[in-house]
Amino acid sequence: MATHNINLSDTEEKCLAYASVSTFNWIDNAARNRARIAQEEIIEKLVEHCNRNNIQLAVGADAQVQQAYDLEVVKTAAQVQQELEDNKV
Repeated sequence: MATHNINLSDTEEKCLAYASVSTFNWIDNAARNRARIAQEEIIEKLVEHCNRNNIQLAVGADAQVQQAYDLEVVKTAAQVQQELEDNKV
């Protein structure tokens, strides 16, 4: 499990305190919700790929996300960015 720490300026903290009862809960919720959305997108791409290529789908969300990376159905955003930079002429 990854741990991420962020530093907010006093002004950023005050602004989040205005928008939310708990800054930590707001940040935690935002990160988890974005991860959930990405998981849904990854699994959708994997299912399409497996169906199109007659590949057995892994069982469970964790295994399916790993399978999507293993089969190179998806790449990290950093990998995509690097490929775009490498292909610039």
